[in-house]
Amino acid sequence: MTTKPTVLFVCVHNAGRSQMAAGYLQALAGDRVQVLSAGSAPKDTINPVAVEAMLEEGIDIAHNSPKVLTDEAVEASDVVITMGCGDACKFYPGKRYEDWQLDDPAGQGIEAVRPIRDNIRERIEQLISEIAPAN
Repeated sequence: MTTKPTVLFVCVHNAGRSQMAAGYLQALAGDRVQVLSAGSAPKDTINPVAVEAMLEEGIDIAHNSPKVLTDEAVEASDVVITMGCGDACKFYPGKRYEDWQLDDPAGQGIEAVRPIRDNIRERIEQLISEIAPAN
């Protein structure tokens, strides 16, 4: 039996993209994965428009809180997915790294955030099929 993979989502503020991705992965993969998220310069709260967009999908991320990116979080992860954090993310051999080019939802209205959310969902569904397919 293999252990469940740990996925770390990283963006600058850990308030929008990475939180939406973490919410989708947790909701869609359930206990087949361990989900972490962090930011290189985290905000104090989650982006309210990201919360609204995810609620439209039935996923509540309102009670999450932005966390600072630590070496320990990267070391504990099997997959590290970055979203615009650039060189703030350290590289550790043996990890799977992906950089998702996504627009930043900060300061955007719900109409602009929905396509970002939908793009994240598509990427999450692909990721699940690769690292934690349903039995």
